[in-house]
Amino acid sequence: MLKIKKIGVLTSGGDAPGMNAAVRAIVRTAIKNELEIFGIINGYQGLITGDFKKMDRTSVANILQRGGTMLKTARSEEFRTHAGRKKAHAELKRHKIDALVVIGGDGTFTGAKIFEEEFSFPMIGLPGTIDNDLFGTDFTIGFDTAINNVVQAVDKIRDTAAAHDRLFLVEVMGRDAGFIALRSGIAGGAEDILVPETKTYINSLIDKLKNDRRKNKKSGIVIVSEGDDFGGAYDVAEEIKKRFDHFDIRVTILGHIQRGGPPTCGDRVLASTLGYESVMALLKGKSGVMVGQVDNKIAFTPFEKAIKQHQKMNKHLLEIARVLSL
Repeated sequence: MLKIKKIGVLTSGGDAPGMNAAVRAIVRTAIKNELEIFGIINGYQGLITGDFKKMDRTSVANILQRGGTMLKTARSEEFRTHAGRKKAHAELKRHKIDALVVIGGDGTFTGAKIFEEEFSFPMIGLPGTIDNDLFGTDFTIGFDTAINNVVQAVDKIRDTAAAHDRLFLVEVMGRDAGFIALRSGIAGGAEDILVPETKTYINSLIDKLKNDRRKNKKSGIVIVSEGDDFGGAYDVAEEIKKRFDHFDIRVTILGHIQRGGPPTCGDRVLASTLGYESVMALLKGKSGVMVGQVDNKIAFTPFEKAIKQHQKMNKHLLEIARVLSL
């Protein structure tokens, strides 16, 4: 088994609050175990261009509370090619790096899986994505912050909705997964929640709005995941206007506000824990796996399984949301 002396860490794909906390944990755990640690700037593209930065404990001081990622992140079309990955491998060898920790989501782990298979290079992944759609962990780094950001925004929007007797359709991130919509919808007291995992029955939504109107409920919030059947909040709003024009309807797209700001306590603790465990896993000879947390226990899931199986929607929470919106 290869003796690990130097490791690298990078963040890739969409930024997620808590990535900095994970980087901090990786750097300090590596130093504690007498390893050299390098940060790779701009994700996989930085691997190709050799944008490496040697790190020490002060490199990660005062970043625990910061959103985004100090290592930057970028999409890399070149890394999708064998020639690009060959350049990346050459840079790792030039810097005498023995293993790599990558923080990201589906695309990040797909690249890591291919790279490890092609070059037999030790790779460990951390789930850094606000979508919470990776199999092998109950929660991903950034998810808790994202749903709290949404709830804070919805609370403010509801004040205006009530003041003007308006129906707000609030679109949240989740092109392929509705986890943000589901949890923030329950926490925000939404009248309905539309997610990609279930078919949107527009007639049922209209009937509910009519029923609310009969009960003298003149304002409301509907949370729409961007991957909903109808293609998003604007399209749903148009359908409602066509069939039931009793509401003054407004659409709010929360967009990238969901990604920003300081990570919550939950994300800081999760990221710190998984960052520590990633280094310890490499020292124990593990590779080709994502480090997650399931039922408060550390779990190691092969990249292929983490990518392909995806987290399942909690249908019981959907039922709870329907009951509580009466």
